[in-house]
Amino acid sequence: MKSSAPGKIILFGEHAVVYNRPALAVPVNQVQVDVEILDSDSAGVWIHAPIIDLHAELSSLQPDHAIGSVILNLFQRLDISSPPNIQINISSTIPVASGLGSGAAVSVALIRALSSFFSLQLTDNQINEMVYEIEKLYHGTPSGIDNTVITFNKPVYFIKGQPIETFSVGKPFTIVIADTGIPAPTKESVGDVRRLWLKDNNKFENIFNEIAQISLIARRSIESGKPELLGELMDHNHSLLQQLTVSSPELDKLVLSACDAGALGAKLSGGGRGGNMIALVNQAEASQVAESLIKAGAKNTIITEIK
Repeated sequence: MKSSAPGKIILFGEHAVVYNRPALAVPVNQVQVDVEILDSDSAGVWIHAPIIDLHAELSSLQPDHAIGSVILNLFQRLDISSPPNIQINISSTIPVASGLGSGAAVSVALIRALSSFFSLQLTDNQINEMVYEIEKLYHGTPSGIDNTVITFNKPVYFIKGQPIETFSVGKPFTIVIADTGIPAPTKESVGDVRRLWLKDNNKFENIFNEIAQISLIARRSIESGKPELLGELMDHNHSLLQQLTVSSPELDKLVLSACDAGALGAKLSGGGRGGNMIALVNQAEASQVAESLIKAGAKNTIITEIK
């Protein structure tokens, strides 16, 4: 029994989303988690995940182990008290802790594979809800963006406290994602933005309002098949994120390099001060933009088509 789940990337609205403004995120199908479940001759539930150097039997793992807890949680919810002897193989091409949703993707692929193995007809809504509960264990109060984008494999428009909306892409477009190789200290950058907001509420509320407008126009542009309009919106959004102090010299260098190499627009993505940036490109120029980003210091690039 096999199942897979894609990565995800935030296009617009990071940080402002904390202050009840909309954010936009899309699936990244060029990277994914694959899970295979096989009958086993060895007693117990064996997990093989070379990506995190894990080769262990489920009962030997700590209760709060990231992968073990997903499986235990699922068995509990499905009322499986004595699971059969199985082997669970997990492989992934999604970089860990890079803002691409690797944790949620592992949970989605695992739950899908296990529910198929046990012949349970879980709906996408049920899977999404279960993954969100698991995300809460590790992120405290997650936005719900990761699990929704990855479960439904669709673009998502999200405002905190409101039902998450998925929407369609009117015309496919290409983005290049580049990783600075620096872990994004999200908690720290979110805290710093909060301190700035408390000091000068009016100024930062205005910045969040501008970012909200960008997210709204971006959604309309994507839905109406005018993705070329996203380039200018990315540039504007990046300059606002610089004002929020969440960019970094490395991110700014990659954003400039992408634009110099022919990108239509570029910005940081996610928590900032590290992690990823994204660039909107014409498909024909995607490789040259990716190459220039590596030359400018990116540790890794992904070219993905959003459709």
